[in-house]
Amino acid sequence: MTRQAKCIVTAKQTNDRLSERGRISFRLKEQGQIADLELQPDVRYQQILGFGGAFTEAAAYTLSLMSPEKREEVIRSYYDPEDGIGYTIGRVHIHSCDFALENYTYVEDNDTELRTFDISRDRKWVLPLIKDAARTRKGDIMMLASPWSPPAWMKTNGNMNHGGALKPEYREVWARYYTKFIEAYRSEGVPIWGITVQNEPAAVQTWDSCIYSAEEERDFIKEYLGPVMHDAGMEDVNILIWDHNRDIMVERASVVLSDPEAAKYVWGTGFHWYVSEDFANVGKVHELFPDKGLLFTEGCQEGGVKLGEWFTGERYGRNMIGDLNNWTEGYLDWNIVLDETGGPNHVNNLCDAPIIADTVTDTLHYNSSYYYIGHFSKYIAPGAVRIGLKSQTEDVLSTAFANPDGTLVVVIMNESGERCSLTLGMGSEVLEVKLEPHSIITYVIDHRA
Repeated sequence: MTRQAKCIVTAKQTNDRLSERGRISFRLKEQGQIADLELQPDVRYQQILGFGGAFTEAAAYTLSLMSPEKREEVIRSYYDPEDGIGYTIGRVHIHSCDFALENYTYVEDNDTELRTFDISRDRKWVLPLIKDAARTRKGDIMMLASPWSPPAWMKTNGNMNHGGALKPEYREVWARYYTKFIEAYRSEGVPIWGITVQNEPAAVQTWDSCIYSAEEERDFIKEYLGPVMHDAGMEDVNILIWDHNRDIMVERASVVLSDPEAAKYVWGTGFHWYVSEDFANVGKVHELFPDKGLLFTEGCQEGGVKLGEWFTGERYGRNMIGDLNNWTEGYLDWNIVLDETGGPNHVNNLCDAPIIADTVTDTLHYNSSYYYIGHFSKYIAPGAVRIGLKSQTEDVLSTAFANPDGTLVVVIMNESGERCSLTLGMGSEVLEVKLEPHSIITYVIDHRA
């Protein structure tokens, strides 16, 4: 009996959107046949943490304006392992970011003792959304937390926006601020898996931002953040560096991770997709520091809502395959949902999201990006391991994984405007693959010896 695979398709010029196309059978290879794509299940790479998106105040507030039924639909569409696309990880901002309704912090000005630390604002929209997502997933969401800026009074420019730097005299206070946040979220029943030191530390933005040189990030970790978290009994919370674009991630990671005193506190490197699609830089960081992790921590389509566009989905598919094939262990989209304007955003930095919620008409719009992400997140389980996939063709992008249950998952993407036929081989068997123009296919292959 030949091996079988379940086939799931999304294609531009069709009605297929994560559509199951039934089971198809492998056949025996002809003598001497070499497949276009050859699975190598015994070649093993990184283990996968999961896939998810960000619980921003903008997303949580937007959903609060929708009917309870539509809010529940969005949560189910992402976090339900059967009816949704199986998200298991998430990101949250430590006090305000650009996708918050305004600048805000958790403490009163000049409170260096952090006695006034209070996350009650998060209890209004953000925490209920995280808890509802966990309930729908039927398990904790693996949460990453990131600060966009220290409070204005801790900074050289006296402003949460427009860059500036952390004043040296507040480094210890700021390090304790992270532990207060972790503690507060734990008390709400939301454990924090990891933190990044700073969102986009090389960018002066009109919104919440703060600049660190590579050396400043290194020294803050080894002299303040690492020791303070360990003293607080939080050595189980992972610290990620960089949290910015691929273009200079090798140089930035090298400065921090080449220092043993800093590196001992660091789980690995987080990165974003803006500016550069140089996926080789991601792999280079792994080659230099193979004992450290890699996590994609943010990406979105800039420039407001792009309803009905297909290039947005293909951007996700191309980036996910490129990064996963270069040792990335998990993938975090940015806002899980935005309103009809691509906000709210307190400096009008409007963007797109996989689901757009029209708060005027109480309507949900699912973008191509939602379906493209789902081709990975719904079928590649936490704990899956990337496996070898040898390609003889430049016509498609592809990646492959072995799930904990023994099934194999292969994702193949055709960005061209032409139909494409190729073969997927495994041992003595081969599968005929046909891709529509601008399409993506996921195969879930039966496990058997």
